[in-house]
Amino acid sequence: MNALERVSLALAHQEPDRVPIDYWASPEINKKILERFGFSTQEELLQHFDVDFRYIDGPQYIGPEPEVHPDGSVEDHWGTPRIRVQVGSGDKTGEYKEVTSFPLAYAKSVDEVRDYAKWPSPDWFDYELVREQVAEARKTGKAVVFMGDRMNRCAQLKPAMYLRGFEQIMLDLAVNPDIAECIFKKVAEFYLEYVRRTFETAGDGIDIFFMGDDFGTQTGLFMSAEMWRRYLRPGFKAFIDLAKQYGYKVAHHSCGSIKPIIADLIECGLDILNPIQPDVYDMDGAEIKKIFGDRLCFHGSISIQKTLPFGTPDDIRSEVSRRMETLASGGGFIFCTAHNIQADTPLENVEALFEAYRSFGRY
Repeated sequence: MNALERVSLALAHQEPDRVPIDYWASPEINKKILERFGFSTQEELLQHFDVDFRYIDGPQYIGPEPEVHPDGSVEDHWGTPRIRVQVGSGDKTGEYKEVTSFPLAYAKSVDEVRDYAKWPSPDWFDYELVREQVAEARKTGKAVVFMGDRMNRCAQLKPAMYLRGFEQIMLDLAVNPDIAECIFKKVAEFYLEYVRRTFETAGDGIDIFFMGDDFGTQTGLFMSAEMWRRYLRPGFKAFIDLAKQYGYKVAHHSCGSIKPIIADLIECGLDILNPIQPDVYDMDGAEIKKIFGDRLCFHGSISIQKTLPFGTPDDIRSEVSRRMETLASGGGFIFCTAHNIQADTPLENVEALFEAYRSFGRY
């Protein structure tokens, strides 16, 4: 059975020969794995781990030169300045871009939000590159996924946090609803046109459209389920409706405890939910599968908070075996980590993970 057949059966809630395998890793751990095995290309690594998916980069930014601030921070396409920071130490160091200030933090009215001079334009991207990307990905015979860069992934809440600030956008939901709705609308309008142009260029070259917007914390939703339905559901459904017009399956990544809105995600047409995060409140895989497994496929579930960085290879094998028992029955499951494998993960644990996928993933 080839990768496309395997993924198609899993997404149709049928059992293929084995559970499909995906691979998410930070740049630092990815580099270490390439060096460990002596691979010169990412494709060699993916073939070695028998990964069933290939992600395309998507459109390339060709817009105005980003503004650089005196502190060294560089504005992203939303006009939000970010600076590179390192976390960890020694050979476990990782690098991220942290927001240094929120450009709409002090806006007092809807007019100020609308008049923001740095709203991005879909014209700032080169979409023609997508045509070549999907052609190359198709040559591998794997399922092709468009997810986008971590800083430019189809979302609403995260861009709003970057623009307005986490605390302020949360306050807006309660005390400045017009401002919150305006920001979410502007963000959704940008992404709808950005992905429409991407889809138009890709045609049938994409199998799965993957969104990413964190709706939950370790203990619950960022906002009430009622607020999510008011502010975020319309844009979320619009993204899915657009992708369905092109015949794509739709996946969504949300960290955290989000069980109260999973039924809403399904009603909006979502096909695949990532990651079923194992180390948060009220996201037990067995229960989630029992309640929603006939209507939703699951992707992820392997702990990057505890098991991968701090466990032993035996711990990893045990976790993979449990996921097979709780999430894989009847299809509708894809092996992957709950987020990118981080730089603090021992390489022997990464190897043990993919060995366990192969050992326990057969139906």
